[in-house]
Amino acid sequence: MASTLPVIELDLVVVGGGVAGLWLINRLRSAGYDAVLLESRALGGEQSMASQGMIHGGIKYGLSGQLGAASQALAEMPERWRRCLSGNGEVDLRHTNALSEPLCLWSTGGLGARVQTMLASRALRGRNQRLIDDQRPQPLNHPQFRGAVYALSDLLLDIPSLVANLSSNAHGALLRPTNIRLKRDHNGDVSMELETPAGLQEVRARRFIFTAGQGNADLLSQLGLTQPAMQTRPLRQLMVKSRHLRPLFGHCLGKGSRPRLTVSSHRACDGDWIWYLGGELAETGAQLSHTELVTQGQAELAQLFPWLDWQQAQWRSLFVQRAEPLQNNTQRPEGASLQSVPECNKLLVGWPTKLTLAPHLADLALAEVRRAEILPTGTAGCRALNTHLPVPPLADAPWQTAFEEAK
Repeated sequence: MASTLPVIELDLVVVGGGVAGLWLINRLRSAGYDAVLLESRALGGEQSMASQGMIHGGIKYGLSGQLGAASQALAEMPERWRRCLSGNGEVDLRHTNALSEPLCLWSTGGLGARVQTMLASRALRGRNQRLIDDQRPQPLNHPQFRGAVYALSDLLLDIPSLVANLSSNAHGALLRPTNIRLKRDHNGDVSMELETPAGLQEVRARRFIFTAGQGNADLLSQLGLTQPAMQTRPLRQLMVKSRHLRPLFGHCLGKGSRPRLTVSSHRACDGDWIWYLGGELAETGAQLSHTELVTQGQAELAQLFPWLDWQQAQWRSLFVQRAEPLQNNTQRPEGASLQSVPECNKLLVGWPTKLTLAPHLADLALAEVRRAEILPTGTAGCRALNTHLPVPPLADAPWQTAFEEAK
């Protein structure tokens, strides 16, 4: 039976308001499409806001000195983001704050020779510079420090300002429905019903693009689908706050192929610094309780920074599920992924897999839209929906709220 609901026609609908979806809606609107982004919670929520904000060129995945496919896919990304930050790229990010540029990679004790050999390799030559004495970040500029410190051609962004910047660019195209009900007909055409203050509205588009991270599985489930399949890789990120900390941004080289510790730094409301910790500590922390991870983190930081006072430090942790397309043996994906769905001829499902690759996911989506010969139609569906639905709020970053009760 045909729907009797009021129908709103659009060129494209993006579902999911993390950085990947926000970047994509920026590109679609710039290309002239009548497109909207729907986010039922908060913009930048969960995975994006939990990111450390590192825009890297893959060096941290090439710590053996050999750059694999994942590193090669990432190599151009720092320069591409820099163009956007200067206002000369495909998305205007002039109102996004870069917290650190460059990042540093440091070794400890006996690993100094290894980091020198690695960064002097042909694959990584020219993408780093050794730092000495006062060039080093303050936490590493201490007489007890033994190791080597290098500046990498990467950068670290303030994620709240990035989300706010992308959202401002797409003003009028970001909408928060109370509920999304997805449907597909016998031809495989997807549509959705949205609850609005004016009542139910049916939304049709030439393509629906899911960029909801872990939420992609729930959206597919509404359509009775289990493909494309998804995998998750959990982390438990540790946060430490202390008046003795000073800013540090970068990776500590470990004995394995991944960073032993990755550190980003953020100011607390009282002026203290918060270190937000990733790397192997966060990977192994996924299997630990909060208390166990704090104990492990205390031991790790005491070993790496014995000259710092950790006695009055405060500790918090955050469990994060990173969502990615399913891989053989659940390995880390090598790049962004955008997949069509045979059962639904107007549906695309995407995962950037890494914050750094959000521009690449938008490239894939635009290429698919153009391959399908979908051109801007000049419809006014966005304006029609905009009169019925509110704007999603911006999510808080975890370090903005984790220590509030300690004020």
